[in-house]
Amino acid sequence: MFFCKEYAVTRKQRQEEIVMKYTAQQLLHDPFLNKGTAFTQAERDAYGLNGLLPSAIQSLSQQVKQAYAQYESKNDNLQKRLFLMQLFNTNHVLYYKLFSEHIAEFMPVVYDPTIADTIENYSALFVEPQNATYLSIDAQDDIESALRRSANGRDIRLLVVTDAEGILGIGDWGTQGVDIAVGKLMVYTAAAGIDPSQVLPVVLDAGTNNQELLNDDLYLGNRHERVYGDKYHAFVDKFVATAEKLFPRLYLHFEDFGRANAADILDQYKNQITTFNDDIQGTGIIVLAGMLGALNISKQKMTDQVYMSFGAGTAGAGIAARVYEEYLQQGMAPEEAKKHFYLVDKQGLLFDDDETLTPAQKVFARSRSEFANADELTSLEAAVKAVHPDVLVGTSTQPGTFTESIVKEMAAHTERPIIFPLSNPTKLAEAKAEDLIKWTDGKALVATGIPAAPVVYNGVTYEIGQANNALVYPGLGLGTIAATSKLLSDDMISAAAHSLGGIVDPDLAGAAVLPPVTKLDQFSKTVALAVANQAVKDGLNVDDIKDVEKAVSDMQWAPEYQPLNIEMAD
Repeated sequence: MFFCKEYAVTRKQRQEEIVMKYTAQQLLHDPFLNKGTAFTQAERDAYGLNGLLPSAIQSLSQQVKQAYAQYESKNDNLQKRLFLMQLFNTNHVLYYKLFSEHIAEFMPVVYDPTIADTIENYSALFVEPQNATYLSIDAQDDIESALRRSANGRDIRLLVVTDAEGILGIGDWGTQGVDIAVGKLMVYTAAAGIDPSQVLPVVLDAGTNNQELLNDDLYLGNRHERVYGDKYHAFVDKFVATAEKLFPRLYLHFEDFGRANAADILDQYKNQITTFNDDIQGTGIIVLAGMLGALNISKQKMTDQVYMSFGAGTAGAGIAARVYEEYLQQGMAPEEAKKHFYLVDKQGLLFDDDETLTPAQKVFARSRSEFANADELTSLEAAVKAVHPDVLVGTSTQPGTFTESIVKEMAAHTERPIIFPLSNPTKLAEAKAEDLIKWTDGKALVATGIPAAPVVYNGVTYEIGQANNALVYPGLGLGTIAATSKLLSDDMISAAAHSLGGIVDPDLAGAAVLPPVTKLDQFSKTVALAVANQAVKDGLNVDDIKDVEKAVSDMQWAPEYQPLNIEMAD
């Protein structure tokens, strides 16, 4: 039966008043509306649900207890994630209520690192489209109708889109990368309270260069090599223009695009629309926040630090750009600031005579004339010995490359080395936190890309901060959307980083440089308020906002069952 929905969402109440024609079966299969065994007797009578559910009527808390017991019965994280996805596809309120009560426990299951397993096996495990939109470069005339039907009348405020060329540390996974957009949006809702009826995950299927997928009979994406150049950019442009037309108050989040396109797309749109690239900007924000936290502990100045990145791809160069902007905001001249930055990649230290450099890398490439032994700087160890960095950030996906000799060489020339091995999943990390603490005699200020247990060394317990983008991007999105900001400005991004970096307790022995993921929902609100206040201060808000805190609170959705106003089909 054909049916339609009209969503009239009031920001104040954050609940849906829905005018529709539904059969009882359709109601039970709509995850935005389904309450399962929590439908009251009055609702069962009104909507023809008697006999379609067990007789018992449960509360939401009872459903949560029951669902968590099922979750705990699963043998491994992959099976746990598959169970949670089944729950998500069935009942959004129950899913997010459960998630909100177990945020730290669920994060590595719902998102990184377990999500890598589901992406790699997405086609084989496919059951539900997960309310996502699948757009093909070979069917661009379908873009508008596909987005319109996926939204189904909903007031879409947040869209996460990926072309899946650079997924986490696992590379090109074609249309299977849609799971990264789905997972990212789950964190937006669980951490910051973004209304799940106002979000949409999208994958842009431009093909794949992953031969394993192209040879797989079960692969669900386009079976041709990835398209680049003018045709690809026309595809992205058409998608953006259509999304902006259909959803005029849109916050557009780009995720896991490849090195060849990510920075170009961000540069093209960042001053035109409200947009964000998590790999370039999000990782930069969290690293900057970690540095600010570390410097709160060491009592050192940001502009005194010499910064080195091992890994100069989209993430590495993007992080360096964000930290560089902070040097400028703290009053340093551009040319002087650039002297503090060094990028190291597979060819060693990057020099400006390298014709293969991307535009983002060229900004920080050095002149060979600076070094008497420039031709020998072809490894990380050689670069560390020549430069003596105070900060070492790893985005290389090369496991174990922050060796004992490299770390000790660094620590010999700086009092409190800041060392962030960020590559993930775990098997790709440049170093283990416990080794970094031991090799530096407890002096290193460490953050990792994956969760790390506290390290006990010489009687001190060192808490290890996780440089998890989830600490920042949910609050960043919430604050930007709540402020009705026309753009996401550098000042708003800086405000987000400072709001996190200021949370650290610098007087606590072994203090982490970043706040714990266990309090993700609290810190997301902190970030949102900082971002929204900055947007309003800079006059970027479309709506007249008198009370920023109220605007942010009103934008947050709570996972609680609401009364339904439903017109049933005959």
